[in-house]
Amino acid sequence: MPSLNDIRTTFLDYFRRQGHEVVDSSPLVPRNDPTLMFANSGMVQFKNLFTGVEHRDYTRATTSQKCVRAGGKHNDLDNVGYTMRHHTFFEMLGNFSFGDYFKEEAIPFAWDVVTKELGIDASRLLVTVYHTDDEAADLWKKVAGLPDDRIIRIATNDNFWMMGPTGPCGPSSEIFFDHGDHIWGGPPGSPEEDGDRFVEIWNLVFMQFEQFEDGSRVELPKKSIDTGMGIERVAALLQGTNDNYATDLMRALIEASANQTSTDPDGPGKTHHRVIADHLRSTSFLIADGVMPSNEGRGYVLRRIMRRAMRHAHLLGAKDPLMYRLVPELVRQMGGAYPELQQAQALITETLESEETRFRQTLERGLRLLDDELAGLPEGADLPGEAAFKLYDTYGFPLDLTQDALREKDRSVDTDGFDAAMAEQKAKARAAWSGTGETQDSTIWFDIAEEHGATDFLGYDTEKAEGQIVAIVRDGAVVESASAGETVQIVLNQSPFYAESGGQVGDTGTLAVEGGQAKVTDTRKIAGVFVHMAEITEGVVPVGVGAELVVDHDRRSAIRANHSATHLLHEALRERLGDHVAQRGSLNAPDRLRFDFSHNHALSPEDLASVEAEVNAFIRQNTAVETRIMTPDDARAIGAQALFGEKYGDEVRVVSMGEADTGKGADGKTYSIELCGGTHVRQTGDIGLFVALGDSASSAGVRRVEALTGEAARQHLARQAQRLAEVAGAVKTPPADVVERVRTLMDERKTLQNEIAQLRRELAMAGGAGAANGAGNMREVNGIPFVAQVLQGVTAKDLRGLIDDHKSRIGSGAVLLIADTGGKAAVAAGVTGDVTEKVSAVDLVKAAVVELGGIGGGGRPDMAQGGGKDVENADAAIKAAEAVIGG
Repeated sequence: MPSLNDIRTTFLDYFRRQGHEVVDSSPLVPRNDPTLMFANSGMVQFKNLFTGVEHRDYTRATTSQKCVRAGGKHNDLDNVGYTMRHHTFFEMLGNFSFGDYFKEEAIPFAWDVVTKELGIDASRLLVTVYHTDDEAADLWKKVAGLPDDRIIRIATNDNFWMMGPTGPCGPSSEIFFDHGDHIWGGPPGSPEEDGDRFVEIWNLVFMQFEQFEDGSRVELPKKSIDTGMGIERVAALLQGTNDNYATDLMRALIEASANQTSTDPDGPGKTHHRVIADHLRSTSFLIADGVMPSNEGRGYVLRRIMRRAMRHAHLLGAKDPLMYRLVPELVRQMGGAYPELQQAQALITETLESEETRFRQTLERGLRLLDDELAGLPEGADLPGEAAFKLYDTYGFPLDLTQDALREKDRSVDTDGFDAAMAEQKAKARAAWSGTGETQDSTIWFDIAEEHGATDFLGYDTEKAEGQIVAIVRDGAVVESASAGETVQIVLNQSPFYAESGGQVGDTGTLAVEGGQAKVTDTRKIAGVFVHMAEITEGVVPVGVGAELVVDHDRRSAIRANHSATHLLHEALRERLGDHVAQRGSLNAPDRLRFDFSHNHALSPEDLASVEAEVNAFIRQNTAVETRIMTPDDARAIGAQALFGEKYGDEVRVVSMGEADTGKGADGKTYSIELCGGTHVRQTGDIGLFVALGDSASSAGVRRVEALTGEAARQHLARQAQRLAEVAGAVKTPPADVVERVRTLMDERKTLQNEIAQLRRELAMAGGAGAANGAGNMREVNGIPFVAQVLQGVTAKDLRGLIDDHKSRIGSGAVLLIADTGGKAAVAAGVTGDVTEKVSAVDLVKAAVVELGGIGGGGRPDMAQGGGKDVENADAAIKAAEAVIGG
């Protein structure tokens, strides 16, 4: 009896031998189809190949694709556990031709795999074809030898596939297995087709036509093939059952659940075990592909699946969290085919345990309140919508769990009443938002968020994806399209662009649709939606279409490096300066980083050098940068630092990097742990290099360090080295000796400056630098000795010393010196102590300055200085000073 893993290997090996490229499963979050919440078929990752938008180096491929159907239009969640074939997670085996082969090869391939490779009894198989597809019907007769009564023609869209209203389309053909007349049900197309007897195991889509808006179709020049075979269904029939949950893989997970809860896997709790086994797969694979539980978007769907499984664990009597203890068995069963499970096992385990620990409190409280509400109702009555909304809004008990719990009691919820209560709450929230005045057009963004939901951010894992344009705003008003030359704001349902937050600047890049392109110049977050500031560069960009979004890779990489370096810098500052250091602001831009932190004193050169060296040491350590989702309290319990000014919800992203004996982290060996929603490098070595530019004051008690990383840091050091080389050349010494040589030159310069100043003073005192008018002679004015000179070749700085020299020489009296400084005048006056009661040096300077075309001047009674614009009036200035002395 082949195992599910054997079936997968057999399928892929067969098509490898037929020249197909074995392609890894794409992530569950589609990067190339914004209309899908999760990948739900094998062809999703090849969509652009079928439409001709993308080309690869192969024309035929085969995959085992991970699929989830638990949200949006493809939602099997409510049926899981209650039927034999519904799953939230399943694997789709497929082979694909991109213009290479068509029906004449696809049908023989399918028949060979089913009957020869897998050994399924051909007598128990029948097929369907589109009612006009004679070519496919003839091939089934020729290849499989099937009679007409086992080739069923279907006239409905069940056997005609379309990618959308327009584009590639074509007939399909399905292979069905007959489980036997002991099971109720009829063949496809019959009134009993919904029974379990005849089960579809393979679907072949023949992409044969292109459909246009007017409904017309033309033959495609290159016809293609898309097939899919559900591995769970095939495993069931090959293992002698029609129940997917009885297959080896699902049975192993069910028995693991039963062992952990000490219950019978096939007893009264059978449905609970099935739900847990199925949901374990979907939640684990979603977490491995980067989806984290949250209150919106994909994260909300993940949380719904997790909590549904956790409620069923509770119904089994599990007193402690269960699901995380089942992860090792899942990895053992599927980790070989999907190594991402092994790589993310620790994250999956931690996320499931944390979520279930918190949810059990909500669950127990919610179920008690639900029982109280039901106790006051007539037997069998629906739960009022207001009560269901109270459970949701006040106690965090979601509607779907309320409905699931009531289902087992044969009751339901008044969903109209619930919707009415929800609408009333949204109206209040809208009014509150409008009143904040956060943005001038705040109500527009709230309306967009309410209608379309929050933007799903894909940028932690990719820089390229597709998004659906849900709104365009121009000049504060919603518009249907934008044309070349216009500047608008674009909102999409999902985006890889990071919106400015937490000090990290918004992303830039490009947005392209069929017939139009735009340059994204910034990204911001308003009311939960990501607003892409865009300049339309070509054609027209309309609402409602898919757009290819590409983040500027080099810019994002530089921002990531700066952001991660900021975390290392924060910790290095704490290590060097003390635990009082806390973030007070930051900027993580593509060209630099800036970090503000609480500290009362300037950093010494030794402090800054030590911090820089420590950051670079952890960069060279090149350890992985890990991100986890935790509660704020749990994050702080392991030593995480919160970002200044940030508001945190029930869950936070916790970014860890570096290994050191810090006592922080689950193992006590994590260097930096911070609450952060930004994007980061994968390894600390990706930062490359860290250079601190300096330390400065930001505000009272707050210091600021600015720094560079990566290529910007290298260029900075290169410029510094070039300047050093130029200086070394100028002073004619090797670069290694530049510092000592410059010190010697500075000492020599200081000596020469002192000698020059002394010579100037001596020359001035000797009269050699006196003015041509001979005003340097001492005279007596009003009984006070008075010296006045106009000097050449001296500076304003020399005047104070010369005043002191004159005062010493005359012993008693007043001195006025005017220096000619290139057409302008510098003035100084001095009065000996015994004369200051009669005349003030300040009054002498002020009188002289007025004549020299200046204003003011000041100092002390014994020494004052000033200046003017016109030294030619020096004589008048001296006379004005004399007048002051003369009284």
